[in-house]
Amino acid sequence: MDDVKAAVIGPPIERRDYNPVLRWLIVNVLVAIGLVTLWQLGFLGSVLASDHTRISLLIFAIFVITSLHCLVQAIDISRELIAARRARAVIEAEGASGFRLAGNNVLTGAGTLLEPGVLTTHVGNLVKKAEIRGKGQLDQTLLLRSVADKLRAREKLGLFVSEGLLRLALLGTAIGFILMLIPIAGLTSFEADTLRGALSGMTGGMAVALNVTVAGIATALILKFQYFQLDAAIGELFSGIAEVSEIYVVPAIERSHDGRA
Repeated sequence: MDDVKAAVIGPPIERRDYNPVLRWLIVNVLVAIGLVTLWQLGFLGSVLASDHTRISLLIFAIFVITSLHCLVQAIDISRELIAARRARAVIEAEGASGFRLAGNNVLTGAGTLLEPGVLTTHVGNLVKKAEIRGKGQLDQTLLLRSVADKLRAREKLGLFVSEGLLRLALLGTAIGFILMLIPIAGLTSFEADTLRGALSGMTGGMAVALNVTVAGIATALILKFQYFQLDAAIGELFSGIAEVSEIYVVPAIERSHDGRA
């Protein structure tokens, strides 16, 4: 069994790098249980049936698609964490020998290939910059900013959509209140049947307003939490890249170039 686990998800030291995916699964399993419970109680069906604008259905569809996007990004970040961990082990062991490029690959001075990933790409960019710049201190500030921007771009869609869901909730609230006021504007008499019809229309409009508001706020909060977890994983990856490059890579490249000068 241990051999099967190692073949599928890697050795124990790398399994913690799948924490972003595990967190996503835990959150969405809880969400699925909650939705099933609400469906069994009839609340979810009532929400969809009473919302004639179908904004709630649109909100749920956007939520599912964006949540799957978060899963894809979590899997990708987990793979990058594993690649960074493997590359770091090689850098710590052989980084003193320097680094060199071999096409699109990065090798240590001893000839060991670094695991492809964001960290290795950053090391390759540092090597290119040092070769072009020549002798002197190597500043990686701009390159680190570029890495940070690329990593943060993975979560921008989720943050945008979560804000958009809140706006959709406000739109649904406004539409619901409009639907609620239309029967009042159409009153021509105060007979019992007329008032009963107006009250029924007002109730339907209020149901739209409240249901869409609840759906929008709930899905936005869940998405924000999912991408908050993703942001934590991205921060861990970036911190590792900055630490390794500053402690091991930059000094090794500077020494190798100063030695050749």
